[in-house]
Amino acid sequence: MQNSFYEQDRPDSESRESRIKRLIYRASYTGMKETDLLLGQFAQLHLHSLDDTGLEAFEVLLEAGDPNIFAWVRGDIETPEAYDTPVLDMIKDFRNKS
Repeated sequence: MQNSFYEQDRPDSESRESRIKRLIYRASYTGMKETDLLLGQFAQLHLHSLDDTGLEAFEVLLEAGDPNIFAWVRGDIETPEAYDTPVLDMIKDFRNKS
């Protein structure tokens, strides 16, 4: 898989804390208000508890685009296997409890 725009800009020496802050920012400003609210709040509350695999899954999910993420979380369309991760399940649970 080719590196994303964001991976190319991410320094190799990025600390975990810097990565989390960057992901919270990206999640809060995705471009679609509904997704901004959902992912931004989720990120603020849960990214610190994710391991590196979870952070990677979240970052990959952000690259899928707002309309897709929102439709998967709502259950409007089936989630492709590559994005059907425990992190997406956490986001779905978070939405249902909000």
